[in-house]
Amino acid sequence: MLDSYFLQQLINGLTIGSAYALIAIGYTMVYGIIGMINFAHGEIYMIGAYTSLIVISGLAALGIAWLPVVLIVALLGAVIVSSSMGWAVERVAYRPVRGRHRLIPLISAIGMSIFLQNYVHLAQGSRNMGFPTLMEGGFTFGDAGSFQTSLSYIQITIFVITLICMAALSVFIARSKTGRACRAVSQDLGMSSLLGINTNRIIATTFVIGAALAAVAGLLLGMYYGSIDPLFGFIAGLKAFTAAVLGGIGSIPGAMLGGLILGVSESMTSGYLSGEYKDVVSFGLLILILLFKPTGLLGKPEVEKI
Repeated sequence: MLDSYFLQQLINGLTIGSAYALIAIGYTMVYGIIGMINFAHGEIYMIGAYTSLIVISGLAALGIAWLPVVLIVALLGAVIVSSSMGWAVERVAYRPVRGRHRLIPLISAIGMSIFLQNYVHLAQGSRNMGFPTLMEGGFTFGDAGSFQTSLSYIQITIFVITLICMAALSVFIARSKTGRACRAVSQDLGMSSLLGINTNRIIATTFVIGAALAAVAGLLLGMYYGSIDPLFGFIAGLKAFTAAVLGGIGSIPGAMLGGLILGVSESMTSGYLSGEYKDVVSFGLLILILLFKPTGLLGKPEVEKI
């Protein structure tokens, strides 16, 4: 029988890891299509969280408090705003410099990240903003006289929504016409264009999908942590990028696996050592993976096309 404390840390780690996986997919999809890292992705996730909070506050002011309606409207608002922001980042920061030296889009993306951070600083202030507790309660397991394992409703919601998003994305990539076009463009951008695929539209679609999943993670983690701030996206984005590299940058299953491994490793470190060491363990794990398997756990070596 599993130790109750270990099981609690495992649940906490899978919760955080699920959200990391949602954000990491945005990094890995963009890299899989154009071979570049969208370093503004963490800020798009942060904007999704802020949009959710604004929508929830607006609904509360109107007297709308029924939880399903609040969650659905907040989620739709966050997805629309973040997806629009993802599309704008592709058009402004990537498309004009695509095809140039790889360092130029990198600097452009970092500049966009700084711009979005400061925009939110000016628009919403630099202070922490409390996220309303929309879901309270949960299930408790174990004897009352010993450590009890708890599974809250928000954790269950994060698990369920993450699984739905992952399943929907997998079906979309495997079965839809746009999904097949995405796979073709990831294989060979030039040949896909010659075969009649609108590569600009496919690349923009990739940014939009990644931003939409980041918005979902923004709402979920906002409810889970209970507060957000303009730097909310920087750390989470860095962790999600680490998860994408850990699992294999360019691999969607790898991003999922990397997010879960990173979340569980952080939770176990915080539970058994100290929260101060969780970043050391996470990035140390990344270094070990890159030393012994540079492509990541599920990544494939890049084959030069000639």
